[in-house]
Amino acid sequence: MNQEVAAFIENLPKWQGGISSILRDMVKETIPEAEERIQYKKPHFLKNGHYAAVISPSKDAIAFMIMNASGIDFPKGFEGPAERKWIKLREGDTPDLVMLSGLLQQASSTL
Repeated sequence: MNQEVAAFIENLPKWQGGISSILRDMVKETIPEAEERIQYKKPHFLKNGHYAAVISPSKDAIAFMIMNASGIDFPKGFEGPAERKWIKLREGDTPDLVMLSGLLQQASSTL
């Protein structure tokens, strides 16, 4: 695990850090070979040098973005153009890890 990413998550407000840590663990379980790094001031996860996922905190939410999303049917609640989709998680939300992992697996399978 990348220490920069760990420090980034530790420095978030508690609820954002909790969700981000859960999402980070899910990405590592879904794509064990993923490389993680801080890029554009947020955690990025790469597979074979290509972006697979991003954790993007804002004032009132954590956005989890799945890259390479074209052709995948995303459920209601996701936003973004065809090539990348994100869902915003707010304080008190519980991420649906089974759903997110399945979508991430589909999207990253061709990277």
